[in-house]
Amino acid sequence: MPDDLDTARLRDLVPQVIGVLVRRGAPFATAEDAVQDALLAAHETWPRDPPRDEKAWLITAAWRRFLDATRSDAARTARELRVDAEPLPGPATERDDTLELYLRCAHPSLTPASAVALTLRAVGGLTTRQIAAAYLVPEATMAQRISRAKRTVSSVPLDEPGSFGTVLRVLYLVFNEGYSGDVDLSCEAIRLARRLHTVTGHEEAAGLLALMLLHHARRPARTRPDGSLVPLAAQDRSLWDTHLVAEGVALLQSALARDRLGEYQAQAAIAALHGDARSTADTDWVQVVEWYDELVALTKSPVHRLNRAVAVGEADGARAGLAALEPLDPELPRYTAVAAYLAEKDGDLRRAADLYAAAARRAANVPERDHLVREAARMRQG
Repeated sequence: MPDDLDTARLRDLVPQVIGVLVRRGAPFATAEDAVQDALLAAHETWPRDPPRDEKAWLITAAWRRFLDATRSDAARTARELRVDAEPLPGPATERDDTLELYLRCAHPSLTPASAVALTLRAVGGLTTRQIAAAYLVPEATMAQRISRAKRTVSSVPLDEPGSFGTVLRVLYLVFNEGYSGDVDLSCEAIRLARRLHTVTGHEEAAGLLALMLLHHARRPARTRPDGSLVPLAAQDRSLWDTHLVAEGVALLQSALARDRLGEYQAQAAIAALHGDARSTADTDWVQVVEWYDELVALTKSPVHRLNRAVAVGEADGARAGLAALEPLDPELPRYTAVAAYLAEKDGDLRRAADLYAAAARRAANVPERDHLVREAARMRQG
């Protein structure tokens, strides 16, 4: 990809251009393919011949590719008659279909994996190869996944999209994938969340963006040079990005002022309390527990109940944390690791060692497993 192209700007135009083609009569799947072809043409053409109106150029190029694809299929003669009159080149429409595209790509009829892939391609403007590399799957596998997703949502009218909450969940799924291949998915999710917030002004879009920024601010301190994990209490907080923390807190405060609390605002409030503290000991754990109470009331999520037990252990002592943990299902992800931490905090190092070892056997990834193995060894040495 040429370095002199504004790649982020180009990707921001993708959903708008797809929306124009769909409103002109192009099926969603065909429109998305045509826009991807137009993007490739832009990468080849713009460095030596930049357009005066980037959006209009992409619309014209994509529409021509759609017409070419339509004309090449003899079975679509009737459709060709409807669309053959190509609009004259001119300024692009100011209508922005970005939100509709977000909603379509996160339609409830899609699996989470398919919604993520389609969002990254149709809204994010990433290529199939880039998405496949980011998720460590063969390009052909990802191409099939995206193709099936496009077929699934092609019958959904542009004005009958899915739910806004699903869009937020899909973007958070992308964010949590982090970095892999040549695409930093955390940064891509932040870019898409910024765009969604700009388009909608919704307080939960602001909450999600704030949450992403506050978590992303801690990223430089989360791992050592060898890739091993650094728990929150041991992180060098001087490495945290204070500008991202400040931006996240400002977004959160603006959203909370509307008094329409949602789960992402509540999660961001917890992250902001961590971001505001100079150390784990200085964290206002009582407020953290109160925000977890709000979050559990909103979501009923057992995962949030599990995290609340950790906060209770910090605010009221290990025994209180263990009591909060007791009603939860031991099969929950990270349950055993939380139990180990609280047992250690309670001074029961033998039990903590056994629990850390058990948690390591159930770890979701290698860095997490290695960290838990080291914790078990540390308990046994203690």
